Amino acid sequence: MTADSPREFDVIVIGAGAVGENVADRVVRGGLTAVIIESELVGGECSYWACIPSKALLRPGSVLHAAQGIPGASQAITGTVDARAALKHRDWFTNNWQDGSQVEWLDSAGIELIRGRGRITGPREVQVDGLDGNSYALKAHHAVVVATGSTPTIPDIDGLTDVSFWTTRGATSAKEVPRRFVVLGGGVAGVELAQAFARLGSDVTIVARGRLLSSYPEEAAELVLAGLRADGVDVRLHTDVERVEKNDDGSLTVRLHGKSVRADQLLVASGRHPALSNLGLENVGVEPDNGKPLRLTTDASGLVEGPASDGTSGLWLYAAGDAAGKVLLTHQGKYEARATGDAIVARANGQLRGAPKPWSSWAHTANDYAIPSVVFTDPEVASVGLSLDQALLQGKNVTGVELPINVSGSQLHSPDYKGWAQMVVDEDRKVILGATFVGPGVAELLHSATIAIVGEVPLDRLWHAVPSYPTISEVWLRLLEKYGL
Repeated sequence: MTADSPREFDVIVIGAGAVGENVADRVVRGGLTAVIIESELVGGECSYWACIPSKALLRPGSVLHAAQGIPGASQAITGTVDARAALKHRDWFTNNWQDGSQVEWLDSAGIELIRGRGRITGPREVQVDGLDGNSYALKAHHAVVVATGSTPTIPDIDGLTDVSFWTTRGATSAKEVPRRFVVLGGGVAGVELAQAFARLGSDVTIVARGRLLSSYPEEAAELVLAGLRADGVDVRLHTDVERVEKNDDGSLTVRLHGKSVRADQLLVASGRHPALSNLGLENVGVEPDNGKPLRLTTDASGLVEGPASDGTSGLWLYAAGDAAGKVLLTHQGKYEARATGDAIVARANGQLRGAPKPWSSWAHTANDYAIPSVVFTDPEVASVGLSLDQALLQGKNVTGVELPINVSGSQLHSPDYKGWAQMVVDEDRKVILGATFVGPGVAELLHSATIAIVGEVPLDRLWHAVPSYPTISEVWLRLLEKYGL
C-alpha cells in the first residue's frame, strides 16, 4: 500500500448512501468542494438491500391480492405470484447491484469519490485505505460528516453464531425462495419480509418476543396480524427463542419454549444500530460512556458534541441519517442531510453561528414533531407524529379520534376493505399532533397529515380542506366530523 500526499477538501463525507450523497450535493451546491468515501456500493443500503428491493418483493403480492378482491378482476386471476419473475424484477429495480449510474451522478454533481474505508485520525483529518491498494490522507477545511448508516443488531441466542442465517441483506438479495422460512422479529422489516416471502411461496413463521409492530397503535398491529395470518403466516407472539441448531440435512431447528420450528432459511430481523465502529472517533475524543455502545449526540444541524478541536474551531464533526442515531429512516436521513449540508455552508460563510433556529433550513426540527413512516404490508400502516398513547405518556392535553375506514373510496378499493384511522388533537392549540392510518393504499394519505402537523394547521381551517370523492382520503372528513366539527 502506498501513501499519497495529503489532499484537501472543504468537506469530507464518510459514506455514500442516500444520506452521504445528499450532504455532499448540498455543500457543492453551496460553493464548497467535497469528497465522498465509500467501501461498498454508491447509493447505500436503501438502494440495494433495504427500501428498494424489499418493496419490489412486496409489490407483486400486493397487486395480485388487490385484484383478487375485486369482482370482475378476481374472475380473471388464474395463477399465483411468479416468484422467479418477481426476483428478476427486484434485480432490475436494484440495477443488478451495480452502482455505475450513481457514480456518474457524483461525477456530474462535482463530487469526488474515493472507494475505500475512511478513518478519522485527528480533527478534520481522515485516512482512507483505498480499495485500489493505496492510502489517502485527507484534510477538511470545514467539516467531516459521518454518514455511515446502520448495521443489524444480532440478539444473544444460544447457537445462533454457529449457524448461517440471513439479516435483511440476505433476504432482500435472495436468489431463490426458501420452502420453510422463519423470521425472528416482529418489527417493520420482519413483518414486511415475512409477508413478501409468504406470497412468493414460502411457508413462513414469525417469532416475536412481544407483539407485532410495538411502536405503532395496537389496533394497527392487529390488522397487520390478521393480514399475515390470512396469507398463511404462522405468527408466534410473546415467544422467546431458546436455541438454534443446525440439522444434518442443512436445515435449522429453532427451539422455543417446549416447541420447535424447522427452517430452510432463518431471517434475523431484530433491529439496527448506528454503524460507528472502526471510524477512529476515539482519536478525537468521541467515545462511549461506561462501556455502553457508542451513540453520537448532535445539535439540530447534525453537529456532533464533544470532538477535539484543531485549535481553530470545534465546529467540524457532523453526523446525519442512521449514523446520528435519532431516526433510522431513509427519507428522514435525507432530510437531515439536506439541513446538515446547508448548515455547513452557512457556517463556512459566517451566516450561522451557534445552534440554528427551529424550522430554519439548517435544523432537523421535524424529527421532534413529524416523522412519517410506512409499513408496506397488506394492509399498510402509515403514521406520523404522536400516537394517542405516546401523547398521553408525555402528559399532553389531547383527544384521540378513532374510527374504522369505511368510506366510498375504501369500498371502491375493495368490497371487503378493512381499515382504521386515528387522529390525535392537541386541545390547548386545536391542532393535530399525530395521525395513523391502516388499510390497503393508505400510504398516500400520509403526506397530508404530515403537512397538517408541520404547518400547525388549526382544525377549523383544516375543516375547509375538502377531500375528493370517492377517495379513501374522505376519512379526513369523517375524523373531523367525529371530533365535532
